Amino acid sequence: MTTSQITGASVTAVLVFWIVGAYNRMVSLRNALVARFASVDELFRQRHVLLERQVDLLAAALASAGPRLEALRAACRQADAAREHARFRPGAAGAITSLRVAEDILADARARLPVQSVAGADLPELNTRIAASDTTLAFARREFNAAVAGYNQAVRQFPTALVARLFGFRPAATF
Repeated sequence: MTTSQITGASVTAVLVFWIVGAYNRMVSLRNALVARFASVDELFRQRHVLLERQVDLLAAALASAGPRLEALRAACRQADAAREHARFRPGAAGAITSLRVAEDILADARARLPVQSVAGADLPELNTRIAASDTTLAFARREFNAAVAGYNQAVRQFPTALVARLFGFRPAATF
């Protein structure tokens, strides 16, 4: 082998090792993003159960708030469907955006109900559990968004962006 062949083989080997390392880093960051969304998904499910119990308790106490309760039920179903869709592709921008919009609609529907003014034995404890669930969910969302930011930074960073395009890594949406 000549010197130029050895140099060419060395440069090729370094390039191949770098591509493999960059690919492994992208896969690792994507897996971290999926793992962070798994905790968000579980917290969403738990809160959904609590909200359904709250709606059932409120339905018995607030006969006059029927349309608002139905709006809350519909918002819960929409948020649950969006969560289910995002669960399969947590890095997909469309899925996360629809989940974010459904969460905003749910928050608006929840704000329209007078849950504090209703007397009931189980309602104060349930409201406390829902508030704690909201706080925990907000923390999990921040963790997910941090994972998305790290992933997106790697996808956009040169020269890793070349590997990302080559293997189909796309930027993810924050929640």
